[in-house]
Amino acid sequence: MTITNNGTDRVGHRVAVSLLGVRVAAPVHREGGAGPSDDGHVLFEGLQAALPVNATSPYTVSGGKLMLDGADLGLSVDPVARPRFYDLVTADGVRYEQVARLHGAKVLATTVVQTCMRYDEAERCRFCSIEESLRAGNTIAVKTPAMLAEVAEAAVRLDGVEQMVMTTGTSKGRDRGATHLARCVRAIKERVPELGIQVQCEPPADLRTITDLYEAGARSIGIHVESMDDDVRRRWTPGKARVPLDEYRAAWREAVRVFGWNQVSTYLIVGMGEDPDELVASAGELVEMGVYPFVVPFRPIRGTLAVDVDGATTPSRDVMHDVTRRVSALLLAAGMHGADQAAGCAACGACSVLSTTGA
Repeated sequence: MTITNNGTDRVGHRVAVSLLGVRVAAPVHREGGAGPSDDGHVLFEGLQAALPVNATSPYTVSGGKLMLDGADLGLSVDPVARPRFYDLVTADGVRYEQVARLHGAKVLATTVVQTCMRYDEAERCRFCSIEESLRAGNTIAVKTPAMLAEVAEAAVRLDGVEQMVMTTGTSKGRDRGATHLARCVRAIKERVPELGIQVQCEPPADLRTITDLYEAGARSIGIHVESMDDDVRRRWTPGKARVPLDEYRAAWREAVRVFGWNQVSTYLIVGMGEDPDELVASAGELVEMGVYPFVVPFRPIRGTLAVDVDGATTPSRDVMHDVTRRVSALLLAAGMHGADQAAGCAACGACSVLSTTGA
């Protein structure tokens, strides 16, 4: 638990707003996509935070302060300003905002291929709406290396973007989409060599692909499993669950060898029915491998099977607070801090409460 000088439980309120949301005008926001968040972007006590914008939340923002039922909590919340690069279009008439989006205040994010071989209803991750963004016209199906390099350069020059996160829908090839990722990374690094890049993909069948991504210029990598409980995986990520956990473990170990200790991460989602003690034990296994367990709450997103079919809801505040506290203790004991990663979700920290704990 983190207490500010006026006695406010900073972590407790950060957990609460991550679940209950906040009433705030957020010029930078994200709706749908690959998940697992649907939110507005703010600076919470100076740290990047992605919070649900909820008109019924007891939390509001007034004069840059977080308020609970009208009482000033002594915590600062400042909405992230709309970036200038959003006003530009490519020579082909594609809005830069359709190519890559601002996450937090200093992170550029993109899904390089907005389709996924697992998007059939029987295969799809229940929290994912990757192709709904495409159908809504918020993005385009495939971002080319040249297009991404153009947008990245503008985001760095106009808005001071410091890092980039690049994910992809899973392809049918043995590389599971990593080859196109590598091409895109290489083009961006040629245009803006100072930009730190994280890539995200499923474990490639050929582990040499991980070295290809590093040699292209990525300096951190996310290989996201969401849960290490096979029963939970079969329910929530049925297509990905066919990739055995041992393949994930092999990919994580190889990624740590190539990218380095604490430059590899994976999402663990709280609220999918996994026993909290087992989730924390999984986080401990990851920490021992040198992999950062990026713990986030499940948050309902319109257009996902979890919401539209299952009616799933967020985890309880007590469970989220407890899991965050225990995983944070594991990370801090190991000397692992998300901010020490070269780029990516843990480095940004916006979707998790862990950064508020110092982990």
